[in-house]
Amino acid sequence: MPCTFITHPEVTIEPMARVEDWGLSAAGRARAAHAVEVVPRPAHVVSSAERKARETATVLAAALGVEVVVDRELGEMDRSATGYLPPDEFDVTVDAFFAEPTSSIRGWERAVDAQRRIERAVRRQLTNTRDSVAFVSHGGVGGLLLASLTGAPISRGLDQPGLGSWFTFDPGTWRALSGWQRLD
Repeated sequence: MPCTFITHPEVTIEPMARVEDWGLSAAGRARAAHAVEVVPRPAHVVSSAERKARETATVLAAALGVEVVVDRELGEMDRSATGYLPPDEFDVTVDAFFAEPTSSIRGWERAVDAQRRIERAVRRQLTNTRDSVAFVSHGGVGGLLLASLTGAPISRGLDQPGLGSWFTFDPGTWRALSGWQRLD
């Protein structure tokens, strides 16, 4: 039963709103609709509680005729200490987040803690099913999960190649079956 980890596609950036409340842009909604054509068809869809992930999961689940289960622990690394950061500043901060996984960068959740949280959430959601599950979440924690699944150290090199990406993994052996692929 291979499982899939999917990241939300493009969002509408609202600097004055909490990052968790940002929704998909029109382009993001179109790419989310394309997910059902490119990712392996899951029996279950589990989503982060963040709006952009829930919207992505809802599109996928509706096309499959299944319900979405929401799990707050599938959320992106907690960066509420800074909220919105302009793109250049955000990239520098994310680089530091991955480069110093045992440190809290600018008050953000530590990478090692976010990795344990995403692992715990995925494993917990799989305890009651032998069916395939699509986990709809975020790129940062996806990179941390991929590091765990490949036995690699935490690194920005394992971050998604862009919003709206996915990989497959075998939860029984806790191994990645693919690297990141785009929803395109």
